[in-house]
Amino acid sequence: MNSSLYEKLIAREEKLSLVGLGYVGMPIAVAFAKKIDVIGFDLNAAKIELYKNGVDPTREVGDEAIKATTVDFTADETKLREAKFHIVAVPTPVNDDHTPDLSPVEGASEILGRNLTKGSVVVFESTVYPGVTEDVCVPILERESGLKCGVDFKIGYSPERINPGDKVHRLETIKKIVSGMDEESLDEIAKVYELVVEAGVHRAESIKVAEAAKVIENSQRDINIAFMNELSIIFNKMGIDTQSVLRAAGTKWNFLKFFPGLVGGHCIGVDPYYLTYKAEMLGYHSQIILSGRRINDDMGKYVAENVVKKLIAADKTVRNARVAVLGFTFKENCPDTRNTKIIDIVNELREYGIEPVIADPTADADEAKKLYGIEFVDINTIKNMDAVILAVAHTEFEKLTMSDIDSLYGEGKKVLVDVKGLLNRKEYEDAGYSYWRL
Repeated sequence: MNSSLYEKLIAREEKLSLVGLGYVGMPIAVAFAKKIDVIGFDLNAAKIELYKNGVDPTREVGDEAIKATTVDFTADETKLREAKFHIVAVPTPVNDDHTPDLSPVEGASEILGRNLTKGSVVVFESTVYPGVTEDVCVPILERESGLKCGVDFKIGYSPERINPGDKVHRLETIKKIVSGMDEESLDEIAKVYELVVEAGVHRAESIKVAEAAKVIENSQRDINIAFMNELSIIFNKMGIDTQSVLRAAGTKWNFLKFFPGLVGGHCIGVDPYYLTYKAEMLGYHSQIILSGRRINDDMGKYVAENVVKKLIAADKTVRNARVAVLGFTFKENCPDTRNTKIIDIVNELREYGIEPVIADPTADADEAKKLYGIEFVDINTIKNMDAVILAVAHTEFEKLTMSDIDSLYGEGKKVLVDVKGLLNRKEYEDAGYSYWRL
């Protein structure tokens, strides 16, 4: 019996590769490089140059960790031939019509297939619906490589659970689901991940079980947030503060602590569509999952409508009203603007003839310009506003005092929309603000 791939990786006789070095792939590469030899591949040559120069554009591990890492960063796909254990961590977005966009994972499978060698193990981490790894990716790998799955190479699936911007729940501290096409591959894959995941692994019964587990984790969160958003719409009509209601209800031991908000990003707002898409292929029309999505997809528009109502109530002209939006990323303390729901607020305000100014010191400004054509302003230059929307709970915004916020406004009633409920409602209302939150 020759030694296992796991043993060869430990002995540095074989290498591991990461295909896709974004928010998910790059931290995995850095973690593995502490134990074994790692090749980090990404199509984006500009990103590879940043990594080579010790810069972390994702802010997930920090520049120091990138400077110190032994990851061999490359945009040359032929380098993948040097590795035997491959992890594919490319994004799986949805199209405008909410159908899954499998092109990144298909493209990665083509690149990897062209450079696949005998005896390799390929593990996919991208969120997909049950069946994609075996029914979509494997045929591409076989076609491009001329190799046979199960004979010349093995596959597995291990969904990522990295929480962007979260410094507590990291790759190392979150239990990892692993799966393989057979007992042997499952054992190899589990052992390799155990090298870096201190919290340990859960060996799923099959690849499809692992794919399904990933999709429902985020769907569950999505539905719970949608329920809170629906409650906030109802309580708003009743003139009751939702946060106060949730604080009261939250004193019961088994009440789940979810809060209303804008659901963006690449997981919670996307994964449910993967599941419902596959269900529809099988003739089942999702009811609960899609109703939750509908509510969450409309929340940006709902926030903007309430800004307009507040402006009217404050005797302000709506058309050309001066409105500032603080925060543009999909999540606090994370530079990522892809899939942000703040753009829905902006687009809806534009329908009313309002062109808001937007400040976000944390966001990736180049990305926002490229994706949305939006140019940020410095928060210190914002003056004479009619309304301010505090949209994202960045740590920098949590530090804002009432006098900081006062300085943003001009004459007349101050309209303040605190989407995340960062501020003390009573203090601002007592100070004469027209305050609104979800």
